Amino acid sequence: MRGFIFDMDGVIIDSEPLHFQVEQDVCKKYGVELAEKELESYVGTRARDMWQQIKKTHGATFEVSAVLNEANERKQAYVVSGKVEPISGIKELLAALKNNGYRIGLASSSPRPFIEAVLNSFGISDYFDVVMSGEEVANGKPAPDVYRETAEKLGVQPDACTVLEDAAHGVQAALAAGMRVIGFVNPNSGSQDLSAAHDQVNDIGQIQPQAAEIVIEKNQ
Repeated sequence: MRGFIFDMDGVIIDSEPLHFQVEQDVCKKYGVELAEKELESYVGTRARDMWQQIKKTHGATFEVSAVLNEANERKQAYVVSGKVEPISGIKELLAALKNNGYRIGLASSSPRPFIEAVLNSFGISDYFDVVMSGEEVANGKPAPDVYRETAEKLGVQPDACTVLEDAAHGVQAALAAGMRVIGFVNPNSGSQDLSAAHDQVNDIGQIQPQAAEIVIEKNQ
C-alpha cells in the first residue's frame, strides 16, 4: 500500500491571503496590529496555537476562544460563498492518485469545520480515505503527530507515504514523521523555506502518480 497525504491551506485551497486578512481584521478590533511578515511565521500551525502566541507576544487581552471562533466563522462563510476555487491541478492529481491505487489522506492544521467546508465546496470529499485536523492530535505542526495519525488510519507505513506541503512547519512535521515530502512553492503562502523537502514544485501538474512511485516532472 502507498499513501499520499495532502496539507490543505495553500495546497488544495489558496487560502493564506484569506487567513492573513481575517486575522489582521480581527486583531485590529482588539488593538493589535499584525504585520503580514509575523503572520507568515505561523503558516502551517494550528490556529489556537497561533492566537495563544499572538496574545502572549503582544500582551493582548482578548479571549483566545472568542477570537478563534470569530475568525473561523468569517473564513467558513467566505468558502461557502463559492468565491474560491481549488488550486489548479488538484482535482486532476486526486483522480490520478485514486486511479493508481493510492490511499489518500488529508492532514491539515485547520479546524475540522473549515476543512469540511472546503472539501464540500470543491466537491472533492469522496477522494479522501482519511481526513484529520491538527486539533485532533496532542501536538500541532511542526510536531509530526497529525501525519503519523493520518498514516496509521490509512493503514500505510510512514515511509510509504508522500506528503504535499506549502509551509516550512508542515515540511518539518512530515519529515519528522518519516515521510517523503514534496514542497509546493505557493507565493501567497509567504516566504516559506521548503529546502528540506525531497522535491519542490511550482505547479501541481508536475506531480505525476504512477503505480509504483510518484514522479516529479521538471519545469519546462
